Amino acid sequence: MRRNLTLILSFLVLASGLAAQTRPNTRLAKPAKVQYGTASFYADKFEGRQTANGEIFSQKKMTCAHNTLPLGTWVRVTNLSNKKSVILRVNDRLHHRNPRLVDLSKSAAQKLGYTGHGLTRVKVEVLGKKQPSPEIVKQ
Repeated sequence: MRRNLTLILSFLVLASGLAAQTRPNTRLAKPAKVQYGTASFYADKFEGRQTANGEIFSQKKMTCAHNTLPLGTWVRVTNLSNKKSVILRVNDRLHHRNPRLVDLSKSAAQKLGYTGHGLTRVKVEVLGKKQPSPEIVKQ
């Protein structure tokens, strides 16, 4: 009986060690190059507050908040309902309980044409850490 218990415990310890080794480390996983989700835009109360990267937030800048992309990443955000797109730089984070993919400055939301609705479905394409060239911005 004691030997069986020892074998069972040894098996469980071995199995848990193997499971831990085969599990992917989600912190090291790279975000997808193209993401789909819901976009919102900042409330006016955030004007003048500090963002996650230390900048002062302005509704006039072409910036956004995203929870998984590195700060300083350039993205193209496309409104899926009207196909309008803008190029933005990630400089902030959303609240960890916020289910939205991205939160845009009001000027970016106006260019995408959804300030009257508050929310819209978007496609977010990662462009990289370097500022995009003018040709990419015009696309």
